[in-house]
Amino acid sequence: MPASRFTQTGNYRTKYQQDQTIFATYAEQLSVIVLIGLLLLLPLILPKTMLRDVNMIMIYAVAVIGLNITTGYTGLINIGQAAFMGVGAYATALAATRLNLPFFLAIPIGGIAGALVGTFVGLPSLRLKYLYLAVATLAFQIIFEWGVGHTPLLAQGGAISLPQVQVFGVKATFFNHNFVWYYLILPVLVVMGLLWRNVLRTKHGRSLIAVRDNDRAAAAMGINPGTAKIMAFMIGSFYAGIAGGLFAYFQKAVVIEDYGLHISIQLLAMAIVGGLGSLPGSFLGPLFIVTLDRLVGNGSQWLGSQNLFPAGVDVATALRPLSFGLAIVLFLMFEPRGLANWWRLSRLYFKKWPYKF
Repeated sequence: MPASRFTQTGNYRTKYQQDQTIFATYAEQLSVIVLIGLLLLLPLILPKTMLRDVNMIMIYAVAVIGLNITTGYTGLINIGQAAFMGVGAYATALAATRLNLPFFLAIPIGGIAGALVGTFVGLPSLRLKYLYLAVATLAFQIIFEWGVGHTPLLAQGGAISLPQVQVFGVKATFFNHNFVWYYLILPVLVVMGLLWRNVLRTKHGRSLIAVRDNDRAAAAMGINPGTAKIMAFMIGSFYAGIAGGLFAYFQKAVVIEDYGLHISIQLLAMAIVGGLGSLPGSFLGPLFIVTLDRLVGNGSQWLGSQNLFPAGVDVATALRPLSFGLAIVLFLMFEPRGLANWWRLSRLYFKKWPYKF
């Protein structure tokens, strides 16, 4: 490390403990503190409609971190992340409505339920790889939707209303719903991000990356690939369950349509666009996709008002899948490392500025 930890112009690390630090310099710590401070002030600036989109971005970011753990860091293709969110959402709803638990206990129960189901679903990863494992997770997604639709306890996929949330005497009503839930979701996102960043620095997190790169070499070094894969599914599903519980309370109800296959594809698109195997990409991907969805929706309304298409044609229904698919293809072709690579290059530029080298 340099004599002054405020800046770092090279690699001066001489101990393993220095490699394990979350923030290499005080400047990075200060930037994170400033960012969190700006996020705390954000609801005072944004309109209510845009604040709702920000809440959705943060909830999806929690789910995408979990998907990145499974797919990005461990290399296990998962096309059923929305189903794990649904498991967490329904477990949260049952805990809140049947057991009358408060939201701060019901949501962790959703995460635990997602982790337990994810551990079971991850068992095929012991024998399957690549597209075969992707088909197995896709099968779980279909089974989940079918099972919920045939279970009376879960209203057969109908709406299960959740009770109103009250924090420090403040109720989340129609007028302040987005505002209250912003300050509830933001701490969860920060804690979940720091939690995974710390796990990644341990031997367990490094074992996931080793299994992704070469599972046979990892086994030769004493790492159990099967244990690492099951652990990846368990942790990734836990994150999805937490996201599902937050989404259920934020939407005020649980409906099976919110956890269908199209949501799994959307989460996978967020992970790819943001950058697989990257924590910053888990935030940038949802930001890009939700923003793209809003722009496509506004553009579809404008095109519909121009009478360019026959009556009854839903332009948004056609443009949304096209835009998502096009974004995935373009990023895979021209920037396979996603927006996280742009973030990395920007950091390197400002770290060396004003010098070129």
